[in-house]
Amino acid sequence: MKTMTCKQLGGACDMEFSADTFEEIAELSKKHGMEMFQKKDTDHLKAMGEIQKLMQTPNGMQDWFENKKKEFATMPDAD
Repeated sequence: MKTMTCKQLGGACDMEFSADTFEEIAELSKKHGMEMFQKKDTDHLKAMGEIQKLMQTPNGMQDWFENKKKEFATMPDAD
């Protein structure tokens, strides 16, 4: 199991997500992001705006996702 923070995944806080696969951790992060969006959390809304900018460039989001996936793969397993 590996752990990444909201900030490591493009978010705005230090909340930690732990999962066995990157896909699982991405889903946990997405759920957290939706909760913060509903709460209208200013810092998270700003971070979401940055991600939306990536989506405007060709392959921007795909490249970002692949880089995060590689980062996850190189992290040590949590004890």
